[in-house]
Amino acid sequence: MKPNVLHIINSFEQGGTERQAVQLVRLLHEDTRYRMHLATLSNSGILRDEAERIGLGEIREYPLNSFYDRNFLKQIRRCVRFLKSHEIEVVHTHDFYTNIFGMTAARLAGVPVRIASKRDTQGFCSITQRRVERYLYRLAHSVITNAEAVRKQLIGEDVPPEKIITVYNGLDMKRVAPKLRLERDAVLRMLNLPNQPDRLFVTIVANVQHPVKDHATFLRAAARVHKAAPKAGFVIAGEGRLLNQLQKLAEELGIGNDAFFIGRCQHVAELLSISKVCVLSSTAEGFSNSILEYMAAARPVVVTDVGGAREAVSDGETGFIVAAGDDEQMAARIVTLLHDQKRAQFMGERGRAIVEENFSCSAQVERTTALYERLLKHHSKAVEPALKNLHRKRA
Repeated sequence: MKPNVLHIINSFEQGGTERQAVQLVRLLHEDTRYRMHLATLSNSGILRDEAERIGLGEIREYPLNSFYDRNFLKQIRRCVRFLKSHEIEVVHTHDFYTNIFGMTAARLAGVPVRIASKRDTQGFCSITQRRVERYLYRLAHSVITNAEAVRKQLIGEDVPPEKIITVYNGLDMKRVAPKLRLERDAVLRMLNLPNQPDRLFVTIVANVQHPVKDHATFLRAAARVHKAAPKAGFVIAGEGRLLNQLQKLAEELGIGNDAFFIGRCQHVAELLSISKVCVLSSTAEGFSNSILEYMAAARPVVVTDVGGAREAVSDGETGFIVAAGDDEQMAARIVTLLHDQKRAQFMGERGRAIVEENFSCSAQVERTTALYERLLKHHSKAVEPALKNLHRKRA
């Protein structure tokens, strides 16, 4: 009989963590070794339709307002009942909020295997939140990180090394393959970008919700690039509360007519197909999905030296790695790539090959299922002596 596995995600918004979680659940369902279940703390988000197409049946929702009210206890009780009634053997959570909710419920329900996740280094959680999360890791049998940089940080925060395993994000290459073979002018119309044949687009794909993405450094670098390469245009794909102030900053830097804020992008493959250079400007990351998408689309990259960037990007071979916050160095590297298209093309092609070799969906599934099997086997061995002792006492 297949073991029952429950994944809990925060929402279905189109963030990197949520997209990776939905993709992993789909891949594990297709793998058929486990009976998959999915739950969320919020049913909202564009990824909901994709999750429903997996065909898992009901997606359970446990809406939370706070960790300190009666509703939290109510949702915990609901989840515990579900875990027991469906004989869930593995609970796998994906971020700070689901770690707290899922590990608590799974422990109370006596779930045999509890797996938490850590997918960032710094900048997303407060000091108090990080302390709470470290405490919750005690309830987990394993903690999955998506980069060795994150794993090392957790070890430095006294999480036992043997409890931590790195499973790199897997990239579905179809995500960066344009669905239709459109000419450049058709893609520009689709994305509401100016149809100027000589425009050289420099692109960043990142939400504008969190300061940690540091779009300000990207825009300052863009202003420098524009002086050296006047034909450059700068595409910011993402939505969030910082949008207005970033648009204002672009105006102040004198690139208001050359910075294009296109909001949430439903056509990432098409956007990357018309981009000459792709950028990550974050001051902190775990392992950036955007970097993998850039490389898989055969785009040369300029990325900040944070999180797992060096685990994906080979500096000088598939792109350039620059210090976080250094807009001067970032601009110089972008200009180098814009002025040397032959080198940029070589870097892009090499980047795509690296993604295919090291960051495949199949590798992600195999490492994840290997962890499930090891922890389930360990639990089984631990239970057998206890059952034998119980039988002896009854005899």
